[in-house]
Amino acid sequence: MTGLRYVYAVCRPFGAALQAQLTGVAGDPPRVLHHHDLVAVVSHVPEADFSEEALRAHLEDLDWLASTARAHQQVIDALTAVTTPLPLRLATVFRDDSGVRVMMEEREDYFRRTLDRLEGRVEWGVKVYVESDPEQGALAERPAGKPASGRDYLRRRSMRSRAHEDMWQRAEEFATRLHRTLSERAEDTRLHAPQNTALSGAAGRNVLNAAYLVGRDVSEEFVEMVDRTKDEAPGIRVELTGPWAAYSFAGEESREGNAGESRPRDTGAGEAS
Repeated sequence: MTGLRYVYAVCRPFGAALQAQLTGVAGDPPRVLHHHDLVAVVSHVPEADFSEEALRAHLEDLDWLASTARAHQQVIDALTAVTTPLPLRLATVFRDDSGVRVMMEEREDYFRRTLDRLEGRVEWGVKVYVESDPEQGALAERPAGKPASGRDYLRRRSMRSRAHEDMWQRAEEFATRLHRTLSERAEDTRLHAPQNTALSGAAGRNVLNAAYLVGRDVSEEFVEMVDRTKDEAPGIRVELTGPWAAYSFAGEESREGNAGESRPRDTGAGEAS
């Protein structure tokens, strides 16, 4: 099959076979491209969809982006089950195999160093949400009926405001304690910006959005630690996701970094290299 080369990840050579029916972006099965003691996991994609000009147009097509992202993540998940992948950004594309090898040659030291650091580790995501909104009466008891006076109205508003502040304080304290506890079990952490509820569609307001780099051998214990907290605080919801490839820790080592700065720089996205 001819076409451009779509690169999902770089990793060490692995002996385990990927899922037999696994397909990648544009429906093409992934394969490995060897370079010294590294491999790039690649598949073929049509130039009509992945040239620089075509990609710019596709950036406006949310359905296309979502479909591509799902196929990309499907390959990363399959790799995570058998090895430690270093994921590259969505739509990292090169003209041919030689272009991929040039990229690997240029970044060989970085890939080796990062893979050594991530070996045997996975990423877990933990989010904390405030589910109840006292402004809607979930956390504050509102007297029935209309206020008898302006003073009564102000008193009720003051009660709701205090309930709201108290809830946020409890949520922040809970999230701080949880992050501190989980950080003791994790080898590294990242605190991401809270998610915008309108964009994420998640119920409640996000007060903690964190990623934890955890050894595979202690992941079961880490999951149990999170599970034990899920019913501790009424009105507060804890969500655990993973295990993922270590997207948040693929950059240079630093605690409490930013998500966007921690992923590998895209050397070929949208370019025929």
